[in-house]
Amino acid sequence: MASERQISVGGVTIGGGAPVVVQSMTLTKTHDVEATTAQIAALASAGCEVVRVAVPKLEDAEALPRIVRLSPLPVIADIHFNASLALKAIDGGVAAVRINPGNIGGPDKVEQVVQAAKRAGIPMRIGANSGSLPKHLTDLAHQDQAEALVEAALEEVRLLEKLDFHDFKISVKSSHVPTMIRAYRMLSSKVPYPLHLGVTEAGTPFSGSIKSAVGMGALLVDGIGDTMRVSLTADPVEEVKTAWEILSALGLRHHGPVMIACPSCGRDNVGVQTLAEEVERRKADYVEHFEIAVLGCAVNGPGEAGDADFGIAGGRDVGFVYAHGRVLKKVPSDVLIDTLFDEIDRWIADGMNRPKRLKMAKPAALAMAEASLIPLE
Repeated sequence: MASERQISVGGVTIGGGAPVVVQSMTLTKTHDVEATTAQIAALASAGCEVVRVAVPKLEDAEALPRIVRLSPLPVIADIHFNASLALKAIDGGVAAVRINPGNIGGPDKVEQVVQAAKRAGIPMRIGANSGSLPKHLTDLAHQDQAEALVEAALEEVRLLEKLDFHDFKISVKSSHVPTMIRAYRMLSSKVPYPLHLGVTEAGTPFSGSIKSAVGMGALLVDGIGDTMRVSLTADPVEEVKTAWEILSALGLRHHGPVMIACPSCGRDNVGVQTLAEEVERRKADYVEHFEIAVLGCAVNGPGEAGDADFGIAGGRDVGFVYAHGRVLKKVPSDVLIDTLFDEIDRWIADGMNRPKRLKMAKPAALAMAEASLIPLE
């Protein structure tokens, strides 16, 4: 079920019905302020809304005040094993801290961090990871790792609740997708707190994106999850792009255009893969939400391109530009994409008005044949 409680990370609302928040983590050495802030800026441009930075050393904690001041995004300090670094990060003005109460040095150290967070008025993220479960849960993990993850998280929850602290979100991440799905489903039925979703150590952009889409998508479609990170072995900008694709595919949120492209097949007479790759590259420059269809033949062109805000469907020497359900222009193939984006730019400049659609009653082949009679521009 959806979380009931809500927290605010630097003004970004998480949980309690708020839109799912996209976050990522820098891979720079945090004490390298120039490199870290440059990466945060790139993440912000890609649509990241909250950013986490690793704080393994004192020099990293000492760099946080400058990073916080320069960052366009709320900064979360990622702390393990050292409560003093968490305290220093809080003093440095971070928007939240991520700690594992089980490895921070004992209940007294957890209390110190909690009291500092209370004074600063910032939330925390707690939670369990399948790779670092407490030793006393080893037997349970052998029986059911998902249940062990949930129990580890609930132990942390009980500790924070005992300290009268409720301003936190929880994660139960696993690199095994079915385990991750079951753990979050179990946890969501037991706590009212916001949940941070992730398939930990998901892998390279190809396999990691698939794992993340399956794992987080299965939960998000059921209303489970309030913030998400796609963990990839890659530039973190790729994490943000994948996260937005997942949200967009589920119809939950959108950042920039959505592209529809037909698969390669024997009917393709225009080189649809090349067209689609170029459209995908150029649509990355837009933050506005609209749909673009890229089709390679008369079978799918009129229907799919007609349903999108804009579309192109090709022939060998000429192509057709669609706008809001009708053929707008017939142009030479070598200027097809330029013409498409010229029309998109004009539409955006005019206020992005979407005209009323007319249902297409004609067979696709007939519609395409009639479109072919349009004079070439």
